[in-house]
Amino acid sequence: MRDVTGRLMLLDAASLYFRAYFGVPESVRAPDGTPVNAVRGLLEFIDRLVKDHRPDRLVACMDADWRPHWRVELIPSYKAHRVAEEHAAGPDEEEVPDTLSPQVPVIEAVLDALGIARVGVAGYEADDVIGTFTARATGPVDIVTGDRDLYQLVDDGRGVRVLYPLKGVGTLQVTDESWLREKYGVDGRGYADLATLRGDPSDGLPGVPGVGEKTASKLLAEFGDLAGILAAVDDPRAKLTPTQRKRLNEARPYLAVAPKVVRVADDVPLPDVDTAVPVAPRDPAALEALAARWGLGGSLQRLLTTLGG
Repeated sequence: MRDVTGRLMLLDAASLYFRAYFGVPESVRAPDGTPVNAVRGLLEFIDRLVKDHRPDRLVACMDADWRPHWRVELIPSYKAHRVAEEHAAGPDEEEVPDTLSPQVPVIEAVLDALGIARVGVAGYEADDVIGTFTARATGPVDIVTGDRDLYQLVDDGRGVRVLYPLKGVGTLQVTDESWLREKYGVDGRGYADLATLRGDPSDGLPGVPGVGEKTASKLLAEFGDLAGILAAVDDPRAKLTPTQRKRLNEARPYLAVAPKVVRVADDVPLPDVDTAVPVAPRDPAALEALAARWGLGGSLQRLLTTLGG
C-alpha cells in the first residue's frame, strides 16, 4: 500500500449503498427501466462527502467476504440469519434485495472509471480493510459508515473519527471519544469490549445473557476492560452481584473467542492502490458509456464537478 498522508476518508461502501438503495426511490431507473437508485444515491453521497469534508484521499472499502470463515469457525451464529445460500468453496451468498444485487457491479464499474480507489480483500470484510487503512494512516481519518462496530477505531489522539449518517449523508453524527464516553461510557478501544459483552443480534452475536448496554458500560467503568471483568469473576471481593458473577462465568467459552470476532483486523494484506481523490476520470470513455447505459445524469455530473473543483 502506498503511503497514506493527508486526510483520508474511508467509505464503508456496502453500508452506504444499502442506505442509498432504501433512501432513494426505486422509480429512479436507467433508460431500459432497470432500477439505479443505489448507484445514483451513492454518487450523490460521495459528492456531498467530498464537498463537505474535502478529503485528500478516498477509498471505497468493499466486502470481498461479508462472513469470513475464520469468524464463523469461532462463532457459528455469526451473521447466519443473513445467509441466502452457503458455498463450501467461497463466500456464502448474502440475502440482498433482488433489485439491489444487479446494481453492485455497476457501482464498482463507475468507481473504477472515476478513479476512486476500491479495495476488497479475499477472506475479509470491509470493516477489516477500514481497520487496516486506519492503522497505517499517518494523518487524520474519517470513516463513513452506518455500522456502529467501527466506533472501536475512534481515536482522538490520531484524529480518527466516525461519520455516522443519520439522514442521507447531509446529517452526520461526528463520533469522537467525547461523544462515545457520553453515550456509552467508553472510548474507542473500550467499545469493542462493550460490544462483545452486549452482543449484537443483527450480527448473530449472542453477548452475555442479562448483560445489556448499560450493565456492560458499568462493568467496564468498574473493572477497566474485559480481562479486568473476568479477573473480577475469580475474585470473591470484587463488586459483582451473584447473578452477574454466575452469568459471566457461564459465558467464558463465548468470551474466549468473541473478541477476535468483534475486533476488526488491522493486518489485512492491502493492495498497492492510489488513494488520491481523482480530479478527472481515470477512464473517461468507459465513464461516458456507463453514464449513457445507466442514465446517471446529474448525479454523476455533480460529482465530477466537485472532484474537478
